[in-house]
Amino acid sequence: MNKLHEVIEEVLVSEEEIQQACKRLAAQVSQDYKDKEPLMVGLLKGCIPFIADLTRQMDINVQIDYMAVSSYHGGSSQSNEVKIEKDLKTSVEGRNVIIAEDIVDSGATLQKVIGLFEYRGAKSVEVVTLLNKQAGRKIRMIPKYVGIEIPNKFVVGYGLDWADHYRNLPYIGVVKKELL
Repeated sequence: MNKLHEVIEEVLVSEEEIQQACKRLAAQVSQDYKDKEPLMVGLLKGCIPFIADLTRQMDINVQIDYMAVSSYHGGSSQSNEVKIEKDLKTSVEGRNVIIAEDIVDSGATLQKVIGLFEYRGAKSVEVVTLLNKQAGRKIRMIPKYVGIEIPNKFVVGYGLDWADHYRNLPYIGVVKKELL
């Protein structure tokens, strides 16, 4: 077995399941925004594979921009402060904004970003996420578009990382408990 895959206890979501979810989500978003030309905002770095696969399957005109935000600041636990490391180049004022996320976990960072976009005058702000992990969520956060519900397990792959590694796995895998 390749060393890259040795940290994985089980494959939680296969490549095929990921692509099926992307196709379904793309159809839903395309239908809901068919005449609205939304701005899709990817939250870096984890969103990259998801936003690429999602938008390639959409049949509407969508503008894409990226933002990097952090609520960890070098530690292992989240803080209440969100640091903007890379801001958008595109104005959200008067726009229908869709935030593309690889996973909605605690929801804290996402809540702050939504609030920021609303403050900046976005017409609407919705969330499309590949993975939704509700267990242990600290705040009320219900993404409008959810690909796959997952249990409260530490996962990597398809953009999700562990210390900035394993993002390039083509599936979503659960990290072996003894390694955490």
